[in-house]
Amino acid sequence: MSGSNADPGFDFDNSYQRLPDRFYARIAPTPVSAPRLIKLNTGLADLLGLNAVALASPEGLEMLAGNRVPSGAEPIAMAYAGHQFGGFVPQLGDGRAILLGEVVGRDGLRRDIQLKGSGPTPFSRRGDGRAALGSVVREYIVSEAMAALGIPTTRALAAVATGDYVFREEPMPGAVLTRVARSHIRVGTFQFFAVRDDVEGLGLLADHAIERLYPELKETEQPYLSLLEAVAERQSALVASWLLVGFIHGVMNTDNMSIAGETIDYGPCAFMDAFDPATVFSSIDQMGRYAYGNQPSIAQWNLARFAETLLPLIDAEQEKAVAAAMEILDRIPERFMEHYGKGLRAKFGLQRADDRDGALMTEFLGLMRSAGADFTLSFRRLADVVPSDADPYAIAELFKGSDALASWLDAWRSRLALERVSDTEIRQRLHGVNPLYIPRNHLVEAAINSAVDREDFTPVETLMEVLLQPFEAQTGRTRYTLPPEPHEVVHETFCGT
Repeated sequence: MSGSNADPGFDFDNSYQRLPDRFYARIAPTPVSAPRLIKLNTGLADLLGLNAVALASPEGLEMLAGNRVPSGAEPIAMAYAGHQFGGFVPQLGDGRAILLGEVVGRDGLRRDIQLKGSGPTPFSRRGDGRAALGSVVREYIVSEAMAALGIPTTRALAAVATGDYVFREEPMPGAVLTRVARSHIRVGTFQFFAVRDDVEGLGLLADHAIERLYPELKETEQPYLSLLEAVAERQSALVASWLLVGFIHGVMNTDNMSIAGETIDYGPCAFMDAFDPATVFSSIDQMGRYAYGNQPSIAQWNLARFAETLLPLIDAEQEKAVAAAMEILDRIPERFMEHYGKGLRAKFGLQRADDRDGALMTEFLGLMRSAGADFTLSFRRLADVVPSDADPYAIAELFKGSDALASWLDAWRSRLALERVSDTEIRQRLHGVNPLYIPRNHLVEAAINSAVDREDFTPVETLMEVLLQPFEAQTGRTRYTLPPEPHEVVHETFCGT
């Protein structure tokens, strides 16, 4: 483990800070009055080569709170632009986040260490640059749950209460999240330079992104076109993975799309209970632009905006650049369906190809929608009815005793017979991809309310323990598997700014 007991062991090597000054603003975090450690991710600390004991010490806490800058850090706020709900804003930037620097973990991967909620920056736009405790707890819980589900995501290293209040609609306790990411470069980062006709800046940014995230592209004939293709591939796979667990990002603006292919910015995010592709939770998404079922098309729209920024780099002749980019953009729906289709087939226990599978799977989704069946439990309970003589009650109750479900189950079991494997193996397949535990909105809200209203973090700790093993049944934790009671239903989620 790096460093002594008193040294967290941050071994910074800050490549982004070596880019020109117009890429960021150098700004130190603003100290807080009474930092208190809420949660430290010791497993992630170890992966990063950090000393978790030192991070939890008073000196380490000062660093996680922003009161003390670690040796070797070069704090900056990154510049970017972005389309927000379809409207373009030429300058956004890190208004409440400060990138300390980069470390190379035990796995050889380079990652950013960022403090979120660490005070105002030149990009704060009259904001206080702070984060409320509730939004920090939400991001910690959901981002780590996503990691446990195997979905690419930014990670949470630590959450620290500040002892200060932030003022939104009402005073709220403040907190700082230490966020870890493969990169914080967004589509909006490229848009920042494109809108300024800064082709040199675009080239420097693209070269940096390739070197850091896609080094294999350096040897390709057209590396910038290859960059577009690589980002499109990762985003297609990412959004497919969201849909397969019922996740709704809630604010898929271009400044919230990471070119590293990670889920980033857990503001008004939520997990769907009753299946409906039109589901929206975000309080600011009045028109349903970022509804569950719209996420694939929005990803393609965002990638088209990314492609626009790269045109001057792809070819000096715009017509040729556009034609080359369009070939990639036009294939995005196919890319998405490849990932989504493969993942969906797995959720039904299917590996062999059969032309009838599409209709079979679509019918099940239709039955779920008609019955308002719980998305997560509907798939999880398929494993309980694999044998033809199994009691179907557990799944049938979700579908309100639908006769159509009974006939569908017969057709599905007949299809499973073509897999030519045992019932035991089918159940293992199903349990391996269909989680039992997700960060259900009512559970997350209850944990947040306990932390904010009573300074009781026990529900947060317990929920995190459950969510870190999403596929394994856990004794005594049935309530964490269940959809909300009518009085527990969360209808809206809110952005943390």
